[in-house]
Amino acid sequence: MVVKDQLDLIARKLKNTRSSIATEEATKTTLIMPFIRDVLGFDVFDVEEVIPEFVADVGIKKGEKIDFAIVNDGVVAMLIEAKKVGEPLSLENASQLYRYFNVTSARIAILTNGDEYRFYTDLDEPNRMDERPFLELRLGDIDAALIPEIEKLSKRHFDLDSVLNAAEELKYVSAAKRVFASEFKDLSQDFATLVLNRVYQGRITQRVREDLTPLVSKGFQQFISDQVNNRLKAALGDEVEGQSEDEAVSVAEQQVEIVEDGIETTDEEVQAFRIVQAIAAQDVDPARIGYRDAKSYCPVLLDDNNRQTICRLRFNNLSRLRLGLLDEDRVEAVYDLGRVEDIYKYAAEIREVMRRFL
Repeated sequence: MVVKDQLDLIARKLKNTRSSIATEEATKTTLIMPFIRDVLGFDVFDVEEVIPEFVADVGIKKGEKIDFAIVNDGVVAMLIEAKKVGEPLSLENASQLYRYFNVTSARIAILTNGDEYRFYTDLDEPNRMDERPFLELRLGDIDAALIPEIEKLSKRHFDLDSVLNAAEELKYVSAAKRVFASEFKDLSQDFATLVLNRVYQGRITQRVREDLTPLVSKGFQQFISDQVNNRLKAALGDEVEGQSEDEAVSVAEQQVEIVEDGIETTDEEVQAFRIVQAIAAQDVDPARIGYRDAKSYCPVLLDDNNRQTICRLRFNNLSRLRLGLLDEDRVEAVYDLGRVEDIYKYAAEIREVMRRFL
C-alpha cells in the first residue's frame, strides 16, 4: 500500500502541476525524482544510490549522459532516461538509454516523461535492450495489478530475479490488455471477423463485416458489463452473507427505494448505479458508493456525502440518457449515452472524479 499511496500522491501532483511544467528539468524535479525517492525508495541526494547525469563512454560516443543511474548493493541496477512531461515516448528519442544498457551492469531500463513509465529488459537477446517494454505504468490511470511488480524494484524489496522471471509474462499480458482495451473502445473489423467466423453461417463478405461489426461490438461490451456486474453482485453477496433476513431486506431497501414524494428510482438508474459502483470498486470499497435519487437527476455519492458527488445520472428522459460529471469547481459536463452500458466509456473520468475525494 505504501507504493500505491505514493503513486497516488505523485499522480495528484502531476494533475495539479502539468500545465506549469515546461521543461525536462522541471519534469525531473517535480515528478521523476519524487518517483525515485518515494516509490522506489532510493535517496536522490546520495550519489552512492542515485547518480544523476551518469556517464559511461560508448564506442565513439564520448561524454554522453543518462539522466539517472540507480545503484543497488554497489552495482548499477537501473537506468532512467527522462523526457519532458507530455512528450511522446519512443526509443528513437532515447538512444542513450539503448546504448548504455549494453555497456553497464543494469538489467532494467526506464523511459519516462513523468506520467508514463516504460520498463525494459533484455528478454529477446541477452545484454541488448528490448524494443518493447515489459511493463508500462501510467500515473493518469494506475493499474493496481502492476503495483507488486513495482514494489519488487524498490530498495526495500529489491528482487531483480523475480522481476526478470515475471517480465516475459508481464510483457505479453500487458500487451494483450492494451489490445482488449483498444477493441473495447473501438472494435476493429479484424477482431469482429474472428468472432463472425464462429457465429455467422454464410460467407463473410466486406458488406457482412460492415453490417455485423457493430453487433459484435455490442455483444462484446455487454459481455464485459455482465462480467463486471456478476463480480459486483458476488462482492455484495459476501457482505450480506450471514445477515438476518430483516437486515438483508434493509440493505436492499437502501439500495433501491421509491420515495413517497413521487421520486421513483428506475431500473435504468439502478443499472447505471451498479456500473458506476463497479468502476469505483477498483479504488474503494463498493459499500461506500451509494445514491440519493432526486427529481432532476440521481446523484451517485461517495460516503453518502453530497459534496462528494461521483456523477449525476440524468435519466428522466429514457430516450435521452445523460451522464453528468463535475470538475473541481463543481461545473458539470454532461455526456449523452446511447445506452446505459456506455457509462463504461467514461470509466477513467469517473475514477478521476472519485480520486479527488480520497
